[in-house]
Order: sequence, then C-alpha cells, then structure tokens
Amino acid sequence: MKKSLLFFFGIAANVMFAQNEFPQDAFIKPLKIPTVFAGTFGELRSNHFHSGLDIKTQHRTGLEVVASASGYVSRIKVSHYGYGKALYITHPNGYTTVYGHLSKYGPAIDAYVKQKQYEAENYEVELFPNPDELVVTQGELVAYSGNTGGSGGPHLHFEIRDKNERPLNAQLFGIQAPDHQDPILKDLVVYTLSDSSHVNQSQKRQELRFTKQPDGTFLAEKIRAYGQIGFALGTIDQQDGANNSNGIYSIETSFNGEKYLEVKMDQFSFAETRYLNRMIDYELYEGDRKRVQKLFIERNNPLSIFTYEKNKGVIDLTQNGNASVYTIKVKDIQGNTSTLVVPITIAKEPILTPKEIKTTPYFVEADTYKNFEVGDWEVFIPEGAFYDDYYLDITANTDALHLDEDLIPVHKYIRLAYDVSAFARQNREKLYIGRVNYRGLLRYEGARLEDDHLTASINALGDFKVGIDTKPPKIQSLDFSDGKWISNLNEINFKITDEDTGIKSYRATINGKFALMEYEYKKNQLTYSFGDGISVSGANEFKLTVTDNVGNSTTFEATFYRK
Repeated sequence: MKKSLLFFFGIAANVMFAQNEFPQDAFIKPLKIPTVFAGTFGELRSNHFHSGLDIKTQHRTGLEVVASASGYVSRIKVSHYGYGKALYITHPNGYTTVYGHLSKYGPAIDAYVKQKQYEAENYEVELFPNPDELVVTQGELVAYSGNTGGSGGPHLHFEIRDKNERPLNAQLFGIQAPDHQDPILKDLVVYTLSDSSHVNQSQKRQELRFTKQPDGTFLAEKIRAYGQIGFALGTIDQQDGANNSNGIYSIETSFNGEKYLEVKMDQFSFAETRYLNRMIDYELYEGDRKRVQKLFIERNNPLSIFTYEKNKGVIDLTQNGNASVYTIKVKDIQGNTSTLVVPITIAKEPILTPKEIKTTPYFVEADTYKNFEVGDWEVFIPEGAFYDDYYLDITANTDALHLDEDLIPVHKYIRLAYDVSAFARQNREKLYIGRVNYRGLLRYEGARLEDDHLTASINALGDFKVGIDTKPPKIQSLDFSDGKWISNLNEINFKITDEDTGIKSYRATINGKFALMEYEYKKNQLTYSFGDGISVSGANEFKLTVTDNVGNSTTFEATFYRK
C-alpha cells in the first residue's frame, strides 16, 4: 500500500465535477467478476431505502474487493450488525466509496484494524485513519467479500456518497449490470383523500385489476370517481441473469397528459430514509405484505426523491361526467419502461361504503406529545412519533400492554415504563420489557431501571409484556475440551446462545491477556484465530465470559496445549 499522497492532492483540481454531474470513468467495479445485482439503490426495505448496490458474489465469500478509485481509507467500522466489516475510501473528487459485509480486510488494513481492536480490547471499533495512513490506488486489493453483519447471504454492499455523506445511485456512475427487462407492475391501489370523495361509491382503499395489452402497456379496470383521489403502485425491477426483486429508478404520473408527480432514485440522505414508512402504505404491507408506494405526497413527508409535483400528486375530480385518464410510467436506470393507464369517469354518486372512523380515549396529534397512564404502564409519545393524528387502542392487564397494532408507522421512539415497585429490589435487575411475537413469545426490547420503573424504547406498535430472565447464556466449545492439544487448529469456535434476552457482551482471555473474538450472530458463533501472539508453546489458560441483556453471565474455562 503506497504511503504517498502526491496523486491525491496533485490531480484533485483536475477531477472536480460540476454539481449534479456523474463522472462515467472515475470508478471501476469493485469485484473482478461479472456484475449481477441482488439489490439496487433506493430499493424499499424495512424502515429504510437501500443506500447502495448489493453485488452478487456467486454464493461465495472471500472474493477480492478492489478500490473503485484511488484515495485513502477514511473510515473503518467493525460491528456485529449493520454492514458488519465495512470500509470507507475517500477520493480526490470528493466522493466516498463504501464496501460492506466484508469477511476480511486487505493485509495492511487488516493489521491496522487488529492493532486498534487490541488497544480497545473490543471487536467492535470505528476508526478514522489520517489521510496519509492508508492510501490506496484504483484496482488495489482492499478487502475480501463476505457475509458479516446484517447480510442475508454472501454479497458485497457497495455505495458511492457525496461530500455530505449522502448516498448516490452508483449506477449513475456507470456501475451497472446488463438489463433488458421492463419493470414489473404488481399492485395498483386507489385512495379517497377528502370527506366527499369516493371511488366506485366507496371511500375505502381499493385494489384495482390491470391487464397487459397487445402493445405492451397495461390497462387498469375503469373506475367511477369524484373528489380528491390518489394512487399507489407496487413495482419491482429485475436485471438480466437474476430474479431478485430490485428497486425501480423512476416513476412519473400524469393526468390527462399533464405531469403530476415524478420520483427519482438519484440520491437521498440518511436523515430522511425512515420516511419511507410515510411514502408506502404501511398498513397494507404489515397486513398483507404488499409494499406499494403512494404516488401522492401527504403531510409530514419531506422526502427529497420527489423531484416534481403538481398538487402533491393528488387528482382532483370535480367535472361530473367527464372521461379522464391517469397514467403511470415506471422506468429502470437503463430506460426500460412499463406504462399503466387508468381510465376514470368523473361521477358524483351516493357513497354506499363510507370510511370507518374509530374513536378511543387515547387521541394523539402528530405535532404534539402525549403521556398516557394505563394501569401500571406509562406510554410517552414524543412529538413527531406519528405522521398523522390517530385514536390509539391502548389497554393494560397487570404486566401486559396492548398498544394498538403494528399497522400504524412509528417515526420516533416511543417510551414505555412499567411500575416495578411491587417487585423485590433483588428481582428487578432480571426484569425486561419484551414484544409479544406472532408465536406468543417475548422478544427483548429493553430493561433499563429508572427508580421504580422499568423502561424500554420501541419503534413499532403491538403487544408488550414484562418478562423475567434468570437463565444465564450457554457456551458450547466446538473444537476442544479441557486439557486437549490443538496445535493443528488455526482457530477455535464457540456457540453462544441466550434463550430470553439475548447476548449483550462477551470477553475472552488467553493467559490473562485479552483475546480478540469475532461474533457472527447469525450463527450464534464466536471465533478466535491464532496468530496474534497471545498463545504460547505448551499450556494456555483460556477464559470466556458471556453476558446477556439483564446481567446473567456464564464463564467457560479450559486449558489447551499448543506446540
């Protein structure tokens, strides 16, 4: 790895690009295999937009990852979740490339990271090297692909960010995969958006059928509507050689030939990504697993991906008897297009199916905070926790709390507090608040004690209950037992599990010195790799302590021998 920064500063003035231009020759693909996408930029994920390209690695780990452009390593983050092992390289043109879910870093970077991990005595680290510490050139080996962190399978997560750390669509820079397929249209939904509006004499959400026409366009069933209405579309894209359900690049709508809304997946900021839950029909997704994005902009929706709007994308139908046409065009980044036409007859008719209005004692306005006391529970809802005003269904039964259903999106964390004054003080440390899942089991949410209250912060509604965890974690050695010779092993592995609240921390030592262990939570596995100079020839005393989220701990101790 070169230590000179001459190239970095010497050519910087010649490679700066005007705003909104995307250089086509500045970056090369980060893998040496044909590019196939498992995920694309802006793809709709749970609670966020996908911020990069997921590049397939042929179901393998350990492929060489190269620097997409020359620059310096500006950030390294190693975490159990998220991107796992991630690498950030800053380039002279002001962009930064990101490489995630890595199995290992290149030799010089790996040595740097391991040194810092031992100094911190922690596997999880976040490092910001100086510009002259880890300089790389375009095409240089910087890492190996993997499956670390929140990855659902082996692949490389690749991003390009601007100088403000906003993720950009890397396909705009020429990092593309072959694609000759039109976007796939899956679901079409129509909504009434005012008290007097109706579609087919109903004010409820309706799913519309559509069919493909001989010319390749799609035609929806005709609707009779009046007043303000809006549409939502479920759509995905696929590239050649892969059947993954990827995100689309752009959607444009028009009404009677006039443009009404445009959505483009060029860039966004991480600060706005959770507003995805405002853009999609959250209730339809959670209830029926259909993810549709609304083609109109509601209150409390600041998303920057809307690049054009007329009347917030809302269609106002007031000229009774007129025939109209609503058109949706969906494109991928290579220009493949699918077009859907919705014929509309404007007709003011009696409303046969009105909207259902639910009222409860617990009314929350989106722009104010609320604090409810229900039985032994307190529910604090901060300002901006919801996008709309709601009547919430809240009930409590001793240690159980029903906080409506997970059909309403939550934008900011809601704080739950349970009165534990009836519990003996020695027992309070083992209590926790859990979410009741569909199997009736508790999933740990939090266990912070504040005076006589047990608290947790939640970001989704549902059913919650107080649990008690007195069972310590389990440790299973997968490679050796006490007194064994293991000279032939390059690493030792342990399976660690905790039945109730999950693993919070772990620490291992060899001969009393900190031993760096890598935690792969998807496999419940800890791994220690020999070669960092801790073990000695002959007897070695190994100790591993694992602690769960309420403080229960288990310690494994054994002696192993090496030559």
